[in-house]
Amino acid sequence: MIFKSVGEGRPYPEHNLSSRDWAKIPPRQVRLDQLVSTKRELDLQSLLAKDSTFYGDLFPHVVLWHGELYLEDGLHRALRSALHQRLVIHARVFDMDAI
Repeated sequence: MIFKSVGEGRPYPEHNLSSRDWAKIPPRQVRLDQLVSTKRELDLQSLLAKDSTFYGDLFPHVVLWHGELYLEDGLHRALRSALHQRLVIHARVFDMDAI
């Protein structure tokens, strides 16, 4: 099992964080098996593309809400890590429980 579970969309309220806001959050290690994916489908061609992790933020975006860690952005990066048999990823974690 790669993720804790696979969800259908974002169960948490809109946070309105911009790319600049995400960049201010320092990355930390997160275990893949603690993440709940917010996407059910994956574009395999994107996953296997050489530059699939080149664009956007270097770190996946995770939202902590009601004690659960939701992988909001960075599914391809997380899966590539899992394919390399890594148990953790470095991600930016926004704590919605703290607001």
